[in-house]
Amino acid sequence: MELIVNLVINGLATGMLIFLLAAGLTLIFGLMDVLNFAHGGLFVWGAYAGIFTYMYTESFLIGIIGALVAGAILGLLTEKFIITPVYGNHIQQILITLGLMLVLQEMIKVVFGPNGVSVKTPSYLAGSWEFGDVIIIKYRLFIIVVGFVIFGIFQYMLKRTKIGLIVRAGVQDKEMAQALGIHIKQVFLYVFMVGATLAALSGMLMAPYSGVIYAEMGMEYAILGFIVVVIGGMGSFSGSLLAAILVGLAGSFMAYYVPVLSLAVNMILMAIVLIFRPQGLFTIGKERST
Repeated sequence: MELIVNLVINGLATGMLIFLLAAGLTLIFGLMDVLNFAHGGLFVWGAYAGIFTYMYTESFLIGIIGALVAGAILGLLTEKFIITPVYGNHIQQILITLGLMLVLQEMIKVVFGPNGVSVKTPSYLAGSWEFGDVIIIKYRLFIIVVGFVIFGIFQYMLKRTKIGLIVRAGVQDKEMAQALGIHIKQVFLYVFMVGATLAALSGMLMAPYSGVIYAEMGMEYAILGFIVVVIGGMGSFSGSLLAAILVGLAGSFMAYYVPVLSLAVNMILMAIVLIFRPQGLFTIGKERST
């Protein structure tokens, strides 16, 4: 039982980090119908901007704010100058955002250097609690709490607020929403910036979890984000959470019980979903961004 509890906590922590990354992808696709393959670049820039801010100020909270600001600025620039010209063309979106991903990755090496950067967990989140044979690492529990809090905030915003109503109206019928006076292009911009900010936050929180950051990590974790979006259902916010938890738990248990399959389990899960339910596990009809 103690082992299972530890594996579940590890899996949930990993799943929540992937969820924060995948949630941005889901929001962007759910409203804007944009396939953003540069999302991993926003993730890694959030990690570097946040960690260097954290190292300079010695405040983890200010580091998180630095990551959020970096994500918002990059999201603004990306939507304005990269995404806007290719709205409605998925092939061009894939090509141009993949190119941007490579540019952002190489710019990390230019600005911060080619070597990886070691990251320490802040002192008040370091260590663990022991309950008998159960060991709960503080930082992993912190990540789980942050993930569920952010999910709750976005669910409330999407379902209970005027902003959420506008977003859902744009999802269901962009032309009608615009005819009713909603500035849909401005909504697109804000949604893209929020998605980019979530990616940056995920990168910042991933840094102490993994212990090191490096330029190529954006591409690696972006793949996990897309796997979660495919499993959960394109455009389903709740689906992304459930799929991320599934991927995190599967990876945690496989790494312990069947290590040889730990790297392949995510691809296996995605392949099974694509074969038997290609629209994703949690997509219901036309419902999106829910």
